[in-house]
Amino acid sequence: MNLFDWLQVILFFTALIGLAKPLGEHMARVYGGEKTFLHRGLEPVEKILYRAAGVNPKTDMTWREYARALLLFNLCGFLAVYAFQRFQFWLPLNPMGFRAVSPDSAFNTAVSFATNTNWQGYSGETTMGYLTQMLGLAVQNFLSAATGMAVLVAFVRGFVRSAAKGVGNFWVDLVRSTLYILLPLAIVLALILVSQGVVQNFKVHQAFPLLQATVAKKPKLDPGGQPLKDSKGNLVTETVAVREQILPGGPAASQISIKQLGTNGGGFFNTNSAHPFENPTPLSNFLEMLAILLIPVALCYTFGKMVGDPRQGWAVLTAMTLIFCVLLGVALCSEHLENPGLAKVGGDRNIPPVQSEGNMEGKEVRFGIVNSALWAAATTAASNGSVNSMHDSFTPLGGMVPMWLMQLGEVIYGGVGSGLYGMLAFVIIAVFVAGLMVGRTPEYLGKKIEAYEMKMAALVILIPVLTVLLGTALAVLLPQGTSSVLNPGPHGFSEILYAFSSAGNNNGSAFAGLNANTGFYNTALGLAMLFARYWLVIPTLAIAGSLAGKKKGSAGPGTLETHTPLFVLWLIAVVLIVGALSFLPALALGPIVEHLLLYG
Repeated sequence: MNLFDWLQVILFFTALIGLAKPLGEHMARVYGGEKTFLHRGLEPVEKILYRAAGVNPKTDMTWREYARALLLFNLCGFLAVYAFQRFQFWLPLNPMGFRAVSPDSAFNTAVSFATNTNWQGYSGETTMGYLTQMLGLAVQNFLSAATGMAVLVAFVRGFVRSAAKGVGNFWVDLVRSTLYILLPLAIVLALILVSQGVVQNFKVHQAFPLLQATVAKKPKLDPGGQPLKDSKGNLVTETVAVREQILPGGPAASQISIKQLGTNGGGFFNTNSAHPFENPTPLSNFLEMLAILLIPVALCYTFGKMVGDPRQGWAVLTAMTLIFCVLLGVALCSEHLENPGLAKVGGDRNIPPVQSEGNMEGKEVRFGIVNSALWAAATTAASNGSVNSMHDSFTPLGGMVPMWLMQLGEVIYGGVGSGLYGMLAFVIIAVFVAGLMVGRTPEYLGKKIEAYEMKMAALVILIPVLTVLLGTALAVLLPQGTSSVLNPGPHGFSEILYAFSSAGNNNGSAFAGLNANTGFYNTALGLAMLFARYWLVIPTLAIAGSLAGKKKGSAGPGTLETHTPLFVLWLIAVVLIVGALSFLPALALGPIVEHLLLYG
């Protein structure tokens, strides 16, 4: 790495940490019911929404009532996205006349966007009409992100309240997250992206003649316009002469802004932010990367502010950042190494060996190695899932970094809301174990941590692990799973493991090299996303309800301080130990053995 590479990384972290306090303070005021500079214009809209929905904003919900409202609302979102896809041929704003999405793909996509995963097994510019993109996918980008933020706020109230029955009002938290936080930020970012050249229109895709014709393979289509597949689920292709290029358009900027800010991920176009219409300039690339981590980082300060001790939020953020920086360093070092396979090019033909400055395969020349590796680490740390390079082309250890960041439970920043409440589950376990080791009463923020909280926290941590490992094992055992793998051996196993790690941790990024748009993978990954989202939300809300009902005690001589450097290191150790013990055997079969074979 040269000086310019280091300056890019330093500038990114400076901007990210620098924005954490002002945005975090704004969110704390919003969730605390205080007035902000946005209330003058948006408070009347908020009141209209409550009246239209028949919601009393002063009603306090128990954690069970909160969970029921959340599940019902998310079910409605799932059904809406599914319906938009299945009926889009008859809907307006479909100038290309795209047919209905197949039932299994529509199920997978509806689950994906309702759960804030945004895994995409389809090509957006050739599958989805504009109305489906806007009223289906983009709306869920807002609402699924707001759902995660609402759960976090309810969880934090569990620590703040004393001997209380309620944890807040889901509808109020949902509306305020959307209206005062996500929507203003998304509008500002969308306008900046449009200024950089990101498309925002409703035009039909334009065809332009090529200067020189070329030959390519394309999927065969059935009479209904759907790709044909053979008995193993693989696409049936045909060779055609290509004499023109189709340049897609659409309302991309408005969807890209919220997909990044809401850690939704995916892309308006198939190649995500590697596409020049979605990410045209270095400035757009920097701002999109910043948007991915902005709200998760700022929520750490919001947490500290709401519990009355900002040091607690900074301690959690420090633990996240230290882990992230170390793993980012591994990815950067790995991608800057020469590929030993390229050094052997030439063989016995007296061709000079290829000289390389690093691994540029699968990366945009516009962004280079640093911005590609930084994006890969940020998008998998933040439960975002968008890409600006192909992770399948990374070196074995470089590709293992984004995979392991997901496998840690998406708690190193994580999704908006979901990352922090996942990390706080680790904090509860760290406090409990430390209390047992030193003979102190396990307490966190004045609340005793007892068996019930430990059981629920264990579910939050173990369910994604079971989902990923059982899903991967099933795919490896069944021919429907292995038939979609394009690369044999350890790399093919890594492709399957990455897919279930992405779905089982609500990330949504793809390793590529795996044909996941099959009946088996659409169904299996869809179920993994459902388990990973809601089987974590329910235990999290249960912890919130349990803690809110307890009286808040004051710190005493036996209280473990949870804002010190020692506790930060202990929290890091707990996160890494759980992640290493859970996935080390699987990683050894994939990227680790592939690395040894490559350099052996």
